[in-house]
Amino acid sequence: MSVDGNQDDPRNAAERAAASGSDDVIPVEVVPPGDGGGADPAGDPSLESKIATLEKEKKENWDRYLRTAADLENFRKRQRRELDDARFEAKSKVLKEMLPVVDNLERAIEHATQQAGQSPIVEGVQLVLRQFMSAFERLDVTPIEAAGQPFDPNLHEAISQQESDQPAGTVVQVLQRGYRAGERLLRPALVVVAKAKAAPEA
Repeated sequence: MSVDGNQDDPRNAAERAAASGSDDVIPVEVVPPGDGGGADPAGDPSLESKIATLEKEKKENWDRYLRTAADLENFRKRQRRELDDARFEAKSKVLKEMLPVVDNLERAIEHATQQAGQSPIVEGVQLVLRQFMSAFERLDVTPIEAAGQPFDPNLHEAISQQESDQPAGTVVQVLQRGYRAGERLLRPALVVVAKAKAAPEA
């Protein structure tokens, strides 16, 4: 037994072996880096399964978000369209009540002018009609120009046909003026449409 009590220390044994010239080799166990005796996490099947599940959930959540965003945008567009329709409906009700008054003023002016020509009364009625038309312009209401135009079923309502030298399908007479409110049709124009003249009998 050594005096200093370090006989069992492997380092002391190595030093003694080197000093005595002995060829004895003390084996030293070398542990490879990263080898902690456990399993490699990169090759863990359960971990790969969890990653695949998370990727699938992420894709499903993203698809669900896109669908929700599209539904919300469609809802907003539908709400705006319904609001515009409600505003137009309320506006058109008032305007349609005023249009017959304008029609009667126009007929009165035409009849009075044919009977007695221009007079202070006719001029007063014309002034009232101009005030109505100015109010219409402020409300974005404009008359439809139909006379001499090709018949358009979106703007005109044909009452009858009349033989004319004009091309068939041309508006030859306007019985009641039509109006637009913005880009929408407020009232179609009542018109007479030209048709080709009948061929003379032989």
